[in-house]
Amino acid sequence: MVQRIVFVILLAASALPWISAPMALAGGMACGLLGGNPWPRRTTGLSKRLLQISVVGLGFGLGIAEVWQAGRSGILYTMVGIAVTMLLGWLLGRWFKVRPGTAQLISFGTAICGGSAIAAMAPVVEAEDDEIAVALATVFTLNAVGLFAFPQIGHLLDLDQRQFGLWAALAIHDTSSVVGAGAVYGAVALGVATTVKLARAAWIAPIALLVGWARGSRRKTAVPWFILGFIAAACLRTLLPQGADVWDVLQAVARRALVVTLFLIGAGLSRRVMRDIGIRALAHGLVLWLVVGSLTLTAIAAGWVR
Repeated sequence: MVQRIVFVILLAASALPWISAPMALAGGMACGLLGGNPWPRRTTGLSKRLLQISVVGLGFGLGIAEVWQAGRSGILYTMVGIAVTMLLGWLLGRWFKVRPGTAQLISFGTAICGGSAIAAMAPVVEAEDDEIAVALATVFTLNAVGLFAFPQIGHLLDLDQRQFGLWAALAIHDTSSVVGAGAVYGAVALGVATTVKLARAAWIAPIALLVGWARGSRRKTAVPWFILGFIAAACLRTLLPQGADVWDVLQAVARRALVVTLFLIGAGLSRRVMRDIGIRALAHGLVLWLVVGSLTLTAIAAGWVR
């Protein structure tokens, strides 16, 4: 009973305006790791739905021209980044002797969009349940690290808002952590990070279809609906500028909902998840992530990626 009361209080507190994204995530992680999440399965499903709704709401804060510019400018390095990450993931998977299915899923999640990419790719590569669980646990753990570490590194290296938003979108796995890190760094970083990450996430469907075709799979893969919702929200703001006050309120609500989402995501990081990862899979995911993140940061700092 006490466990449930504490969880509900912390969840409600994360909706308050003076609770930041890192504070909410830290509170959620404390609940998850200390055994204080009484509804782990329900909160997992709720966090996914709330994140998707929040992403759509963030679209009300951007004009469609901004979305188009960020998405268009990221096409080339997105294609190159995905290809390089998948190749490195394959090589590292062989080096660390990780099961092929697990290595593929971790690589795909690192290359595009974390858990969403893993979920889309799993049936295509016919991954086993334990391979899916290990890949998700690995990516989820690194997401939590990235949400805390990236803003600190960004400030240490004096990255401007746009540079940080690009780096977060290209180097952090899940949309949730990308948006969360962007929100911590600043409003401009949040807009850039969200837009570029969603443009990258749109590659889930074509890449999964390509892999499925190569393997002879007939599994269908659809573009995540929240990407289309984000674009639709940006279109509304552009076509109906007289409703700017309403769009601003919706964006503000979405940003607060995102903080609540981060609490729920943190609460999903349990001791069982940590046990399930395994040292080889974690090493594979960590080294791949560090290499991709370092190369991306170097390219952005050098002005090769804008």
